Amino acid sequence: MSARQTPPGDSRVQLPAWARVADGLGLALTGVAVFVALIGGFRLHLAGVRFSVTSAPRLAAAAVIILLVRHAFCRQRTLYGRAWEGVLRLRDTEGARRATLRWVGRRIAYVVAVVAFLVSVASFHHPNAGFTSLIFFGSQFEPDRLPAVLSVPHVVDYQSSGYDGQFYAQLAVDPLLRDRRLDKALDTPPYRARRILFAWTAYLLGLGRPAWILNVYALQNVIAWLLLAWLLLRWFPPTAARNFLPWFGCLFGVGIATSFRFALLEGPSMVIIVLAVRAVERNRSWLAAGLLGLAGLGRETNVLASGLLVEAIPRTVRDALRLAGQACLVALPFLLWAAYVRSVYPTFNFSNPDSFSLPLSGYAGKWAEIISDMRTSGWHSFARFNIGLMIGLTVQVSFLLLRRDWKSAWWRVGAMYCLVMPFLSFPVWEGYPGAVPRVLLPIAFAFNTQVVKSRWFWPLVILGNLSVWHGIPMIGVPFLKDIL
Repeated sequence: MSARQTPPGDSRVQLPAWARVADGLGLALTGVAVFVALIGGFRLHLAGVRFSVTSAPRLAAAAVIILLVRHAFCRQRTLYGRAWEGVLRLRDTEGARRATLRWVGRRIAYVVAVVAFLVSVASFHHPNAGFTSLIFFGSQFEPDRLPAVLSVPHVVDYQSSGYDGQFYAQLAVDPLLRDRRLDKALDTPPYRARRILFAWTAYLLGLGRPAWILNVYALQNVIAWLLLAWLLLRWFPPTAARNFLPWFGCLFGVGIATSFRFALLEGPSMVIIVLAVRAVERNRSWLAAGLLGLAGLGRETNVLASGLLVEAIPRTVRDALRLAGQACLVALPFLLWAAYVRSVYPTFNFSNPDSFSLPLSGYAGKWAEIISDMRTSGWHSFARFNIGLMIGLTVQVSFLLLRRDWKSAWWRVGAMYCLVMPFLSFPVWEGYPGAVPRVLLPIAFAFNTQVVKSRWFWPLVILGNLSVWHGIPMIGVPFLKDIL
């Protein structure tokens, strides 16, 4: 590079910490200003504290002032100098320019997806009740609701009975089951009480205050979604165009969408399962066992993911003892909590026998339900979404069973859920979309991590992720929700 082309500032000099912070803050404020200009701003009112961000010019002015001060006191590695350096690199060769554009384009797709999700989240905010609309309280259970919940603002749907999140949210107000009014507030207290983990986290992060607890509980799925978007980059980095669709399928499939929309347990549970898979891939199987033990407190079916611990058939006594110890570590937290729940509710059961039936009877019943609804209501009924769900799930399970890869931790996770799928009863399958895409959510993640290796990638990844057809409108993605 000639002297004439040398960009301003010396790129070899390390910036002081305050300058790096100023650069980051200036760029962040600029991004928020653009966001506010596009959607018209947003207001939050949480537990008596009001936040209002509605002026894009003020945000832009603050960004300019911060950057001017930064460049006035520290001329090293200026932002415009680095931008000029990038322009010169683009001018070097046509190939470099195309490579850079592809690099930028692949990352833009990920960023756009995350921004679309955040915009969808903002649409669920209520000025007085925060994000409690995500919990989906129904009027049918309002007379029996906990007084602590009734005393704080929360959105109630007076045209429905609500959904399961309303029970777990009330459990979060008293996660030690001391208030006997829980017996009426919960539809099935022993069943709900055994899934306690995310009630504990909501209580702790909400500092024991009901208004904060409800909003924290509602936002746990939002935080989980963002964590998953970041964690999944390990398997779907933006280095190739084909990595985006599996990443998108995991995050916008109807299983994760239902968990987000109704503040359920599967989204946060998947974060722990993903961390357990990462631990096994780093040869930290004891850490993975501990994580799965924690996940079992969130939802008992999460312990099925413990199949990832069986990397090979034990060939020595030491290997067998290690595997047995890890199995005990997975089971112990749930067993200890179950003993406590049984002391409160003597009718406690470890499983729900109504959830299981003869092989494939629930699967066949789901198809019969879809065909009946299509004949009655036609294509524009919700049955069309269930067609996408059933095709996608069938492709996922078939692919995992036909392409066995025992060395893959993700395949071992998916295989365990594939074995359970045929025995799920019709009540788990029925509805729009029903509980099955949430119960079998790890299959979607396992499928997408494996399908990137297939030579039939494009048809498989599209058919296997057809449930995004329902997931996108359920999340409320702008522009797309009305089209689909």
